[in-house]
Amino acid sequence: MAYEKYLPGWALGIVVASSVFVQSVNVSSSVVKGRVLAHAAGCISCHTDTENNGQLLAGGKRFKTPFGTFVAPNISPDKKHGIGSWSNKDFNKAMTKGVSPENRHYFPIFPYTSFTLMDADDIESIKEYIFSLPAIPKPSEAHKLLFPFNFRSIQYLWKLIYFSHGTYKFDSKRTQTWNRGAYLSRGVVHCQECHTRRTILGGLKIQFGYAGASEYTSLGSSYIPNITSHPSRGIGKWSLQQLINYLDTGEDPTGDFAGGSMAEVIEKGTSKLSPEDRNAIAVFIKSIRPLP
Repeated sequence: MAYEKYLPGWALGIVVASSVFVQSVNVSSSVVKGRVLAHAAGCISCHTDTENNGQLLAGGKRFKTPFGTFVAPNISPDKKHGIGSWSNKDFNKAMTKGVSPENRHYFPIFPYTSFTLMDADDIESIKEYIFSLPAIPKPSEAHKLLFPFNFRSIQYLWKLIYFSHGTYKFDSKRTQTWNRGAYLSRGVVHCQECHTRRTILGGLKIQFGYAGASEYTSLGSSYIPNITSHPSRGIGKWSLQQLINYLDTGEDPTGDFAGGSMAEVIEKGTSKLSPEDRNAIAVFIKSIRPLP
């Protein structure tokens, strides 16, 4: 700036520092929503192989299922090995339709079946946050699936049976808080994807929504609990505040702490949400009808 030569040293320092501060605030404000949503949606926990000291969003994390082992791909902004060349339209199509820029169908281990409910603005914010992170030039590993599930072409048929593309529809009979919680739980955080049992083909049994399911790990299968309002099989005896606290700290009403994959969901996901959003999720979950 032309007038800099007339400023004393201390004043020039203030001008420069202020300029840097403003730029920093602008950058932070543009990605902060995406950062929160990316954590809540599991992008960070699923696509970072923390167990093997993997780099952020570079993929490599393994998910053992009855259909074989899925390996999370690199979704860092690297243009060759990640998603750095994707447009906003490409990213939205992947998130809401389960289709790659090359029009290949994704396997539903990637919960596009839930992300399809998300607002376009929220999805774009996630992309903006991801693209603000370091690009990692690490090739994605191939899935190791059993026959015939290793054929992507059958995913088209799977979608005809189990997938409905759409956005979240506001329920005018419910409160704003409940609707926010339903949007976050069913869309962003996709609670039902883990807490609902599945058919032999991997589709959700909607009639048993949130009533518990099985989780497969390298150590075998384990039970994912019922989180409906059933008083003995579910969490019906939990107070609203106890559930809010659990989503924040992982501590349940008995003083025990979440373990397994849920510990990671809380640490890297729901604990990053605002208190208002954790309250909204709790309000929604407490409203779920009791199922044994």
